[in-house]
Amino acid sequence: MFEFDLDTGRDAQVGPRRGRLRTPHGIIETPVFMPVGTQAAVKAMTQEELEAIGFPIILGNTYHLYLRPGQDAIERAGGLHSFMSWNGAVLTDSGGFQVFSLSGLRQIQEEGVRFRSYLDGSEHFFSPRSVIQIQRALGADIIMAFDECAPYPCAEEAVQQAMDRTHRWARECKDEWQRGDTEEQALFGIVQGGFYRRLREESADQIAELDLPGIAIGGVSVGESTGESLSVLEWTLPRLPRNRPRYLMGVGTPIDLIEAVERGVDMFDCVLPTRLGRNGSVYTSRGRINLRSLQFAEERGPMDPDCGCHACRRYSAGYIRHLYRCDEILAARLATFHNLFFYHHLMKGIRRAIEQGVFARFKAQFLYQYLVKV
Repeated sequence: MFEFDLDTGRDAQVGPRRGRLRTPHGIIETPVFMPVGTQAAVKAMTQEELEAIGFPIILGNTYHLYLRPGQDAIERAGGLHSFMSWNGAVLTDSGGFQVFSLSGLRQIQEEGVRFRSYLDGSEHFFSPRSVIQIQRALGADIIMAFDECAPYPCAEEAVQQAMDRTHRWARECKDEWQRGDTEEQALFGIVQGGFYRRLREESADQIAELDLPGIAIGGVSVGESTGESLSVLEWTLPRLPRNRPRYLMGVGTPIDLIEAVERGVDMFDCVLPTRLGRNGSVYTSRGRINLRSLQFAEERGPMDPDCGCHACRRYSAGYIRHLYRCDEILAARLATFHNLFFYHHLMKGIRRAIEQGVFARFKAQFLYQYLVKV
């Protein structure tokens, strides 16, 4: 039930790729952006709206869903798809990033991580095997290995230790995954190694050797510069198998997506379009704007004159600014819908450009308008 086929870029180790990912819940055209639905909901959106935009896959988070409502409750409801009434595919993050970000509430052990709930302080333990078991109960199409994400900045020795533990845990995750239905759930390994070339290359080689259905690049978008994150891609991607989907976790801005696609990434997720939408910022074809700014007080035109989403077709930027100033929930909903529509439309344009062999021209035209604001 899980296959990855490349139409364009299948013979090249790096460079833009056009393909499709077959899952038990539909075909995903790649490159693809996946909205983040941490707690089985993409903030401010309904599932109908996500379907109307055209998203074939969304994310859930193992850590949050384990704490509330619990994997047993979701399993009894028929899995995440049934629980949240979502017809597309679902990818669940292992929760590793969330656990390791709680530096004051967790203790790392070789067997896993002991941590306290941010909700009520109760104590819990995640091991590689238990994280796979939880994700199996959640019923996601794509599940992630349990990894240790080193903080930024971090000394090389500490990054090495976290990376080695990630590799050991990845092997345990694979063993547990193979006890279940590997046709219904695909396991992705995660490359770590911080911002050290030697470690990134070593991690890429070791995760690739596991021969899993897909590979993710983790430990980026943690405070580093754009140049550092691009260096990670340039060190890592040439060492990954061509016939596996490549997922860059937690990235990023529209420019980040284009730069990563150019280097050979297939899948992305990021909270930016929803988080910024809730706080008054929207992405447009002429750059990112802040709708709370006074300059939009009497703007009768749409947020983005080049956008075809219903928020831009029907409502003015001035009206939406008014909603923000009045703390109306509709403001966040309209801006979030627009941002997600913008991201989905951007990925459609990227896929079309790759198909037509004009990706370089597409990138140049997009960046000129987005940055120069013509």
